[in-house]
Amino acid sequence: MYAIVEIKGKQFKVREEDTLYVPLLKDAKPDDSVTIENVLLVSGDDRIDIGRPVVEGATVTATVLGNVKADKVVVFKKKRRKRYRVKRGHRQEYTRIRISSVSMGEEKATIEA
Repeated sequence: MYAIVEIKGKQFKVREEDTLYVPLLKDAKPDDSVTIENVLLVSGDDRIDIGRPVVEGATVTATVLGNVKADKVVVFKKKRRKRYRVKRGHRQEYTRIRISSVSMGEEKATIEA
């Protein structure tokens, strides 16, 4: 079973026991449980639910493992013959999570076109 979820404007394909790096979740502390309700698609045993825009009742539960920083990206600007040089660095912050469970929600009886 897998799901496609949206976290802070980015989409991720998740399965149970996956470990992901997602954009920083400021309120999340290590060992906290996070529920993601922006589930765009859920694929189960013999069933695929596609959301319009999200799948009703479907949730993904994750455990926060901690906050980390990515490798440094160096930004260097230069204008030749003008004595202009600027060197800056940036490290993007991410939250590391482990997917605990993927829930499909309620069973739908019929689908109207």
